[in-house]
Amino acid sequence: MGVKLRDIGVTKNLRVIEWLKAELVESVAALFKSLMRGGEEAARDALATIIITTYILGRRVGIGFKDIDRKVQDKLRLSIREAHEVEKWYGDLSGLLKYLEENKAAGPYPG
Repeated sequence: MGVKLRDIGVTKNLRVIEWLKAELVESVAALFKSLMRGGEEAARDALATIIITTYILGRRVGIGFKDIDRKVQDKLRLSIREAHEVEKWYGDLSGLLKYLEENKAAGPYPG
């Protein structure tokens, strides 16, 4: 009996998931190195890669982009209510929540 197309698809998806996990670890390492060396552009690049990889990894395991966005906003609201230290000291969480809400209100990107 030959290999079923569904089995090939599942195997391919599992390989992509493993690759994305390795990419995530590699990007976190690159971020830490850039922070030690003071490379702002390298840190920006690593952070962007981490965010992209996280979204794609979520999609590969069945979690949609909007679901991730909603969960991020829910977690931000909860942390703000619970007076997380970063929020108390800097207001970063409410700043991020406001940014995300304003981008959502602006609608999807053209194209």
